[in-house]
Amino acid sequence: MTRYTVEHEWVRIEGTIATVGISVHAQNELGDITFVEMPAIGTPLKKGDALGVIESVKAASEIFAPVGGTVASINEALNDTPEAVNDDAEGAGWICTLEGVDASDLNDLMTAEEYAKFCN
Repeated sequence: MTRYTVEHEWVRIEGTIATVGISVHAQNELGDITFVEMPAIGTPLKKGDALGVIESVKAASEIFAPVGGTVASINEALNDTPEAVNDDAEGAGWICTLEGVDASDLNDLMTAEEYAKFCN
């Protein structure tokens, strides 16, 4: 199940691990992604904390944690190919994973249908 934030991040939880990235809508708005600053593994994050920065030819934007947890892994492929976010923002362009996630953090996030309406 994928959920979305008003800041255009997505989160997909499988068990107690959450995968986080920016939405297709966000990457379309940003344009060509040139750099992704990711959090350090082991960093504890609360819901809403800045976890990194994504830079494009148009702008730089903070990425916020859609749920709380501890950074378990980062998508190291983005160091060499940040454009993967443009190619597959909600798949291979994921930013990081969080462990120890509280599923109740999802309660106020949008479903895909709600997010689509929000973006229109």
